[in-house]
Amino acid sequence: MKAIDAARIRALPKAELHLHLEGAIPLTALYTLVRKYGGEGEVPSLEALARRFVYTDFEHFIRTWIWKNKFLREHEDFDFIAYEVVRALHDQGVVYVEPFVSAGEHRNRGLDPVEVVRATLSGLVRGYRDFGIGYGLIVDLVRDFGPEQGMAWLRSFAPLRAEGVVGIGLGGSEHRFPARLFQEVYAEARRLDFHLTAHAGEAAGPESVWEAIDLLGVERVGHGVRAIEDPRLVAELARRGVPLELCPVSNLRTGVVTALARHPIRELLAAGVRVTVNSDAFRHQPGRGVSCAPSRAELHLARTRGARARELRGELCRCRRSRGPCRGARAGVRAGRPAG
Repeated sequence: MKAIDAARIRALPKAELHLHLEGAIPLTALYTLVRKYGGEGEVPSLEALARRFVYTDFEHFIRTWIWKNKFLREHEDFDFIAYEVVRALHDQGVVYVEPFVSAGEHRNRGLDPVEVVRATLSGLVRGYRDFGIGYGLIVDLVRDFGPEQGMAWLRSFAPLRAEGVVGIGLGGSEHRFPARLFQEVYAEARRLDFHLTAHAGEAAGPESVWEAIDLLGVERVGHGVRAIEDPRLVAELARRGVPLELCPVSNLRTGVVTALARHPIRELLAAGVRVTVNSDAFRHQPGRGVSCAPSRAELHLARTRGARARELRGELCRCRRSRGPCRGARAGVRAGRPAG
């Protein structure tokens, strides 16, 4: 079998199913916000800004995330970044995206989480009109704020279900706030007809994935890479057909894996687990878009882990048929329109 080349990867229609909007802002767009809010003293150039996003570990990534958020101060900023992220994804051949937005994190700067979501949807709509990229927004409840706050935010987002919010996610400090704390929140989200995903098996081990699939009833697992540490879990994921939103380059950047050659995507595929390849939350190269967008991540994997073109195409197609948030968007992916 011939290895995949960059041109073929670029030509493949791709779905991006694990992408944090605030973490995927193209550098040029983020620098626009830095200058808007007078941050040139901290980061005087694009190159200096890029250096901010070289991480030592997962905790360093979280600290950098919080630092970057201070340049998102108005609701209109979310319209702006949503549009710029879609533009960058279009350059990578992406035809459908389900970005996360962590709307509640921005309330400490006086922003209304519901209006953050509405502004984000506005940018996604503009991106769809200009670039034909279908979308379905996932609101990250951010586990660090606890289940009570998560429940309150969930109910406030319920009216936006009809406007393009297709699902609920659970990011943040996975190892400090386990999934079991959010069982009632996820039961309510299911009652409200939201699709369900949650970060698990990234900063914490296989037990985190077990809780996500058994206690929260998620339809997709965000990351799930550490499931490979538990053969029984791997077999169960394959049996149930629960897709993993794998983010190999992200896992390398945050130290979850020490090298792409050690990433277990090949082993998970061989075990029959449904996997997708995604970007997560990275930008590093001045003047470029999302630096770890699906095409580059897949190319890295193809070269280092022996993944074949038909496998990557097959996983994209299987994801479109999956039980996760993108299930209802299969026709939308084909036609490049928002998920219904």
